[in-house]
Amino acid sequence: MNIGFISTRLAGTDGVSLETAKLATICRGLGHQVFYCAGEFDGDGPPGLLVPEMHFTHPEARWIYDHSFGATQPAPDLRQRIARMAGQLQAAVGRFVADFEIDLLFVQNALAIPMQVPLGVALTDFIAETGIPTIAHNHDLYWERPRFRVNCIADILARAFPPNLPSVHHVVINSLAQAALRERVGAESTLLPNIFDYATAAPALTEFNHDLRDALGLTEDHLFILQPTRVIPRKGIELAIELVRRLGEPRHRQRLPGKQPVLVITHAAGDEGLAYLRQLEGQAEAAAVHLIYAADRFAPTAQVRDGQKIYALWDAYVHADFVTYPSSIEGFGNALLETLYFRLPALVNRYDVYVADIAPCGFDLIEIEGAITERAIEAAVQVIQDPVRRRRMVEHNYHVASQHYSYEAVTPTLESLLGKW
Repeated sequence: MNIGFISTRLAGTDGVSLETAKLATICRGLGHQVFYCAGEFDGDGPPGLLVPEMHFTHPEARWIYDHSFGATQPAPDLRQRIARMAGQLQAAVGRFVADFEIDLLFVQNALAIPMQVPLGVALTDFIAETGIPTIAHNHDLYWERPRFRVNCIADILARAFPPNLPSVHHVVINSLAQAALRERVGAESTLLPNIFDYATAAPALTEFNHDLRDALGLTEDHLFILQPTRVIPRKGIELAIELVRRLGEPRHRQRLPGKQPVLVITHAAGDEGLAYLRQLEGQAEAAAVHLIYAADRFAPTAQVRDGQKIYALWDAYVHADFVTYPSSIEGFGNALLETLYFRLPALVNRYDVYVADIAPCGFDLIEIEGAITERAIEAAVQVIQDPVRRRRMVEHNYHVASQHYSYEAVTPTLESLLGKW
């Protein structure tokens, strides 16, 4: 079967792109052909159709987004512009399906979160008119995000985000979304959590990545605390800065032993503007926290660009001593699964999905409830400086994660989904 993955972008280190690549790998292993259609690709991805207008940063898509949310009265030409762009994108979807003889569409979040409103409309109309078998993989449903609550396109959101159509089977990544989808849309769904390839040994130090610390201006005397997420407000990075500030206090630092804690951010800002990054930089400066925003030094795969090394995201984990994951909202927790894979200790904020789906698995993590407490600091210091405690934590977490969130754990679910057609 020819499976067509569609999204606004299928590139970079955002959770949807990373998760799509994993599912594509499993699909190929099951004997299917995989193709991409999106507004942005990585150079080493599957073949497909690049449609720049599908990207949520396209100027017309951006204008529509800006005039759809945060206002209750539409601009005079908003509806016409949505319809015009949706028509163009629907034609592009048709070309993709025809050119690559697509048997099944696997839509990645484009029918769930309205970052690209016309694309959601285009896909809904195309699916309704053709009846093409479709899996709608809903990573982030729009009602989970406060910024979408005030809008002037309620009817479009109700029809297309997500659509309830006979040929569409919905997939969600957590049990809270599964219940909400049933209540709001009247649609049943399959639960398919985020996953990681735990069966493959984690990358280690290599000739390419051995100098990463030096490239970031760090030495072995620095405590490398990794924040492996995009820079957007719901990631709660201000809590990571507070953790680093507290670890740098003399009474804690002397137990580390003597290492200077540094917070390194590997993913980009910009998806929701740069104001949050500027806020974090100001907070770090005021608190005398060493913050390194290093998004320009990391990519999905290692490479040399304009004579400068660009490291793989995995290289950061190889060098890190500790990981912070203080998100207030997550659809699941891709970076958390990565942390467990690389056998690193971590601090996690107890966001709703973590509480509902992940914590019950029995992980051993340093948990907080929206604030850095003295208890959390003490737990972090202990796991950083005590190799026995550290080993016990990370080996336990790796074992639990491989049972619940490996490729092997979800392959039967995915095989059953694909077998419906």
